[in-house]
Amino acid sequence: MSTPALSGGTGLFSGFTRLCKGLAVVLVCGHIAVQFFPSAVNYLALIPARTIPFAWNLITAGYVEQSIYGVVVSTLSLLFIGKLLEPIWGSREFFKFIFVVNLLTSVCLFITAIAFYYITRLETYLYMPLSGFHGVVSGFLVGVKQIIPDQELPFIKIKTKWLPSITVLLSIAISFWTLEATAYLPTIISGTYISWIYLRYWQRKPETKHRGDLSEDFAFSTFFPEFLRPVIDPIASIFHRMLCGRYDASNDDGYSLENEPLPGSDSIEASRRRERGARALEERLAAERLAAARRELQREAEENV
Repeated sequence: MSTPALSGGTGLFSGFTRLCKGLAVVLVCGHIAVQFFPSAVNYLALIPARTIPFAWNLITAGYVEQSIYGVVVSTLSLLFIGKLLEPIWGSREFFKFIFVVNLLTSVCLFITAIAFYYITRLETYLYMPLSGFHGVVSGFLVGVKQIIPDQELPFIKIKTKWLPSITVLLSIAISFWTLEATAYLPTIISGTYISWIYLRYWQRKPETKHRGDLSEDFAFSTFFPEFLRPVIDPIASIFHRMLCGRYDASNDDGYSLENEPLPGSDSIEASRRRERGARALEERLAAERLAAARRELQREAEENV
């Protein structure tokens, strides 16, 4: 099945889901709150030294953007990528994905900050306020990689399956040049990895009874160039056995024989998911083109009158 181009087309600023618009309002309001009331950062952002009494920071930190650039990028990413992912996953699953990735990313940040403090003995790691939605945005890119991996981006001709890897690589490179980017790096890496774990092992599929996506096209090694995969695969297989548990014995897409899934069952499910993603994208672009054509006809009719 051919996949439509990922172009904005017409009606670029229409079709945003109600959930995405609601979360966008939360991001904007969170940014405004910390601008007018700077002390609110101490209660909403993740400050590792205060997380034990203020445990809610693990949830609220992800929805507080302290910079204008952060709130603009996060809001636009939520609206435009959410417009693609939510119709395919469903609103409930989409919100669950955001909640889980945001929470576990904050947990990873907390552990990382504590570890760096014990290594360096610098109290900066304990009292630096950490916040931002960029961990979830990185997770959105993993979702795009899963649904339409072979889709090429317009103009730059890069397949979407490389978006998470390129984002992490650029974040690492930029962190060598600017100190501010260093604060974003753990969030982006954690958000990318946690979202992959969620989609790989935990996401519930309504059309089947099992969870996750164990297809080879979504393996951890696919985030790396092909020449590195022989090195990555043996290491990833250890974590696969730890996280997968009994899943391999009960893959419902093709019932197993002697506790082994039927050959090709994962690849079939992956193909179905990509077809659904391509179909949803096709339908959305067609609806936007139709709406634009109607507006053009209406404008011409008004000019003729």
